[in-house]
Amino acid sequence: MKGLRILILSGLLLIKLIGCSPPFPVRGTLKTIAQFPSKYVEPRRVDIWLPEGYSKINTYAVVYMHDGQNLFDPAFGFGGQIWAVDEALQVLISKKQVKPAIIVGIWSSSKRIQEYLPVPAFELLSSDRRTLLRSERIDHPISDNYLKFIVEELKPFIDRNFATASERTGTFIMGSDMGGLVSLYALAEYPAVFGGAASMSTHWPLSLEQNDPGYSIPYIQWLRRHLPAPLVHRIYFDFGTETLDARYAMHQQLMDEAMKSAGYEQGTLWTSKKFQGDGHNEASWRKRVQIPLEFLLKE
Repeated sequence: MKGLRILILSGLLLIKLIGCSPPFPVRGTLKTIAQFPSKYVEPRRVDIWLPEGYSKINTYAVVYMHDGQNLFDPAFGFGGQIWAVDEALQVLISKKQVKPAIIVGIWSSSKRIQEYLPVPAFELLSSDRRTLLRSERIDHPISDNYLKFIVEELKPFIDRNFATASERTGTFIMGSDMGGLVSLYALAEYPAVFGGAASMSTHWPLSLEQNDPGYSIPYIQWLRRHLPAPLVHRIYFDFGTETLDARYAMHQQLMDEAMKSAGYEQGTLWTSKKFQGDGHNEASWRKRVQIPLEFLLKE
């Protein structure tokens, strides 16, 4: 282990930022904070990936990604699978297809569902639907606190300690499954902070038992009213056709119609893609992760 540094957060808390040689192949450099403290949510691990040739004399865009345990190391990835986002982004950077960028992988906590469930997605449901979700242990969203953790604690730390393009045009957020839901929520709640969001295999139904548009429509309607106007922000959607993703087509169609009614046109600022044969798993997301990365980070 090498490159141990002690850094100050808010002048009070000590954070150990460790630059290490991981036991798995990685392009670029991976730094880890084992327990990032927060007054809003549970402490958790945060991985910071720096591209090859990273230098403090330059500035880099930042993509904040949920479920960080699934991004780099197969030892922690779900089912031993990872997105290998370092490989995908390094190739794009090397080919000059995107602006140079840093990845911040935010590990999920024991309260993943509560943190990733947008408050309006739950609170706008009928009482019967909320009761059914509670029976599935989906209850009491704390996504507002999760986003405060990212915006008020994590992002300032990253901007202080790395050469970031800290303005909106250099800051993005991305996730899959319910991580897609909360990425959209982040863009709607903090349009001055995030310049774009990518939602892969977005879990619109909320429930694992029901595939009812009644669960997705309230949040989709809320997003239509609260997402930023189609001027500068970039929004990416996709889904597959197998396993859990096979449920998503009708929900995504409703979201696409909402985007059109809000003034978005498919192209530079918004895209929605269907991937035939892809499922709801890390292997599928790894296969296509370069597509949302390029959409968000292209010059």
